[in-house]
Amino acid sequence: MKEIKEVATFLEQKNYQQAGKLLKQLQKENPQNLWVQLYIGRWYEEINKLESAEKFYRKLLKDATNPQVVAQARQGLQRIETIEKKRQQQAIATAKSDPKNTEPGLLIIEAISKENKQEAAKNLARIMKIDLYTTRMQLQSRGWRIYRLGAIGELKIYGEEMLKVGIPVFWAKISDIEKINIFRVQYFQSISSSSEASIVCLNEQDKMGSLNFRWSEVVNKVEGLLPIFMNAMDYDPRRRSEKIRHKQMTQDYANILDLHLPNRRSIIRLCDQNYQYQKGITPNIQTQEQSLLTRQTTNRSKWNELVNMINPKLAKVTTWSDFTSFGEATSRDYTQLLSRLKYYIDISRKIETMWDPAFHLYSALVFLKN
Repeated sequence: MKEIKEVATFLEQKNYQQAGKLLKQLQKENPQNLWVQLYIGRWYEEINKLESAEKFYRKLLKDATNPQVVAQARQGLQRIETIEKKRQQQAIATAKSDPKNTEPGLLIIEAISKENKQEAAKNLARIMKIDLYTTRMQLQSRGWRIYRLGAIGELKIYGEEMLKVGIPVFWAKISDIEKINIFRVQYFQSISSSSEASIVCLNEQDKMGSLNFRWSEVVNKVEGLLPIFMNAMDYDPRRRSEKIRHKQMTQDYANILDLHLPNRRSIIRLCDQNYQYQKGITPNIQTQEQSLLTRQTTNRSKWNELVNMINPKLAKVTTWSDFTSFGEATSRDYTQLLSRLKYYIDISRKIETMWDPAFHLYSALVFLKN
């Protein structure tokens, strides 16, 4: 088409206004013309509207059969990818030039609905310059996932790009996690008041003291189950050697509950394994236990009664209870990170586990995000 050559000439001359006027006219007269669609994409590329250009190029790759149009659309996408990569690298370099942006941090991807997962995977592959299969595996329909560790400035650049295309993410500095005060509740001195409560607790230095707070200060409630492991003997006669092997099994679960007080930058932490039920406000449960099993059952009943006493005070508070999927992935894949965290969870364990610091990390991320 003669007019297409005119558009090409205008673009070479950087006369984008005239090129735009002519393309608008051609699109109205020949809306299905593939060359018109191609040059609309090229015009968007030239005026630096790369997202719009990419949409036209990708549509042509999907619909066009003309090999020349397909080849030029593919070249356009490659140019856009090169431009975005250079911009990303420059932005990261600029961010890292500030010492504050070199602090270590985490980038967290939140749950993505199934209907949005395919588009999110494509966008994530483009942003991170990795293959589509890998990005599909990194997205999940439930819970949070640690996506990347690194300098907070770099993570922020990636995170902002993801947010622009609808991928729900947030980022946090390790130092901000470490600044949160943790108070481990030993028992409630007072819980009956509709507005206030008083606890006896340990601080980070294991010093015992009391703390008064208003229920209205609590903005998040984080619940979790932490597995308690035991070593067992696994016998399998089908094995040629080592018919008996040691196997780690889950013996029980510890209940843990965090109450977030952001105005004090503090978390009040309760755990059923070390709460002193015999002191302070005592849950109304009979205590005539003899065996270990009965004692465990009674303590579980006491914990449930304690939680039932607390919950009405926090009826309007957001409850976060989706820790398990985060804990499974994090305790398996990020042991080096977790081993460096001070996590303030006092569970007597025969076998060490990364689940305890994983819960502390999850709760701290909820705290910082909200």
